[in-house]
Amino acid sequence: MAGETLLETDVLVIGAGPVGLALAIELGMQGRRCLVVEQHDRVGLAPRAKTTNVRSRELMRRWGVAGELARVAPFGVDYPSNVVFATRLAGRELARFANAFYCSPLRDERFPEHAQWVPQYKVEEVLRDHAERLPGVQVRFSTRLEDFSQSDRGVEAVLAGPDGPLRVRAAYMAGADGARSTVRARLDIRMEGVSPLSHHRNIIFHAPGLAGMHGLGPAVMYWLVNPEAPAVVAPLDGNDMWTFGYARRDGEEPAIEGLMRAALGLDIPIDIRHRDEWTAHRLIATRYREGRVFLAGDACHLHPPFGGHGMNMGIGDAVDLGWKLAAALDGWGGPALLDSYEAERRQVHRRVVDEAVHNLSHSSGSLWREGLEADGPAGDAARREAEQAILVSKRQEFDSLGVVLGSRYERSPVLAHEPDGADEPWDSTRYVQTARPGCRAPHAWLAPGRERGASLFDHFAFRGMTLLATRPAAQDAARALAAQAAGAGIPLTVVAPPAEGLRELYGADLALIRPDQYVAWRGDDPQEGSAALELAAGRIAVHA
Repeated sequence: MAGETLLETDVLVIGAGPVGLALAIELGMQGRRCLVVEQHDRVGLAPRAKTTNVRSRELMRRWGVAGELARVAPFGVDYPSNVVFATRLAGRELARFANAFYCSPLRDERFPEHAQWVPQYKVEEVLRDHAERLPGVQVRFSTRLEDFSQSDRGVEAVLAGPDGPLRVRAAYMAGADGARSTVRARLDIRMEGVSPLSHHRNIIFHAPGLAGMHGLGPAVMYWLVNPEAPAVVAPLDGNDMWTFGYARRDGEEPAIEGLMRAALGLDIPIDIRHRDEWTAHRLIATRYREGRVFLAGDACHLHPPFGGHGMNMGIGDAVDLGWKLAAALDGWGGPALLDSYEAERRQVHRRVVDEAVHNLSHSSGSLWREGLEADGPAGDAARREAEQAILVSKRQEFDSLGVVLGSRYERSPVLAHEPDGADEPWDSTRYVQTARPGCRAPHAWLAPGRERGASLFDHFAFRGMTLLATRPAAQDAARALAAQAAGAGIPLTVVAPPAEGLRELYGADLALIRPDQYVAWRGDDPQEGSAALELAAGRIAVHA
C-alpha cells in the first residue's frame, strides 16, 4: 500500500496496559525486539487495580523496578495496610484486617518483596518508563490494530497510526488488549462461563480533609455496611482524592451524591471527578493460542476484582509467556514450551476466578444485619456477631498468600512431576514453601536487609535456566549437568550460594529453576537432571 510504513520485530504486542508492558519488559530484558501498540493516546487515570501483590513485586524485582514502584506510590511503605469494616465512614467500626495483602515492609522469610498499595496508572507509568529504556522495545500510542494474518513463518499485521498506516511483520503476536480484545475477536475465540454476575459503579471524588473527619484511622479500604448505601471507599492519593465503589441495584437509583453522603455518614460537599460502570464476569477463553498468536490478561480471563488478583494474574501471564517466547526465538526452546503456556496458566486462572467469585458473594450489602447501628447491649451484641462473621467470610480476600504464591502447575507438560508423595492440601490463606516441580521456588534470605543479592532469588538467572546446588557437596554433580546443558545448547547458570538450610528447604541436592522462578525438577542425580532439562526446554513433553 502506498505511503505504508513497514516495521519488523520479534513480537508484536497489542495493548499497553500493565500486561502488555510486562510482556514487553520480559522480552526486552531477554534481548528480544518487541513493539507494543495501544489504540488510546495514553493510559487511563482511573485507578482500577490498586494492589500490586507479593508475586508481582518479586517479578518486578527481577526487572529492577520494585524500588521505583515503591518510590512513586502515593502512600509510603509504612502506611498501614488496614482494611476496616464499619457501618459508615463516620459510623461504628465492625471489624478490621491488619497487614491486608501483606503490604507490611517487615521482612518475611517467604518472599523478597512486600505488596504495595498503588493505583494501576502509577504501575503503568513505571513499567512504561522501564520498557521504553530497553534497546529492543518500542511503545506506540494512538495506534490501532486493523487486521492481521499468519503463516508458519510469522504474523503480518496492519495498524492505523497517527502518521498513517503501518505494516508489521513479527515472529509472534500477543493480544493483551483487555476484556473487549480485538485480537480474541479476530481469532473467533469465545469466552465461556457466566456473565453478568453483577453491575457496579466506581466514582473518583475530591473531598478535602475527609481523612480527618472519621475515627477509623488510616486504612487502604473502608467497607461500609448499611442497608441503604453499602459501598467500599478508599483513599487514592495524599491529595484528598478518594474512590467510592458500589453495586448497582435494579430499578431507579437515588442521586449519586446523596448515596455517597449516606454511606459516608457525613454531609460534606462531593466533587465527583470521574465515574465509570463495570460488570463482574466469570469467563475464561476457550483457548489462549491460535498458531503464532497468543492471549494474555483480561483478553483470556475475566473475574470480579475482589481480592486484587486481576492485574497481578495478568502480569504472571506475561512473564510465563515472555520467557517462553524468548526461548523459542533464541532457538533453545522446543515446540512443547509454547504449548505449555495455556496448560499452565489455565490452571491458575480457574482457581483464581473461583476465589474472586467467592469474594464477590460476600459484598458489603450481604454483611448487613439488623441492629448494627443500634445503641446499647443489643447493638453491641449485633456488632460482635458481625465482627466474627466478617473475619471468617472475608479472610481469604485479604489474606490470600496461598493464591498469590501457592499457584501450582500441576499438569504442565514440561515439568518433571514427582509421582510419589503429595503436596500440602491447597489453602487460599496458607502458603507452605515447597520445591516440588510445578511450584514457585522456595525463597530464602542470604544476608541481612533487602538490598540486591540478599535474596536467593537475586542469584537466579534471568535468561535461561538456573541450577541451584543446595550444598557444597552437590557442586560436582551441578558441573556435570551444566556440561550436558552446554552440549545440548540450553543456557544454564549454576548457583551455589553459601547459605545453610537450602538442602532442607529444597529437599534435594539440585534444583532446576526456570526464568519465572518455578521449579522444573529437583533431585540428586545429574543424569535425571539432563532428561528434566530437555523436558523443561520443551524439546519433549509429557501429558498428564
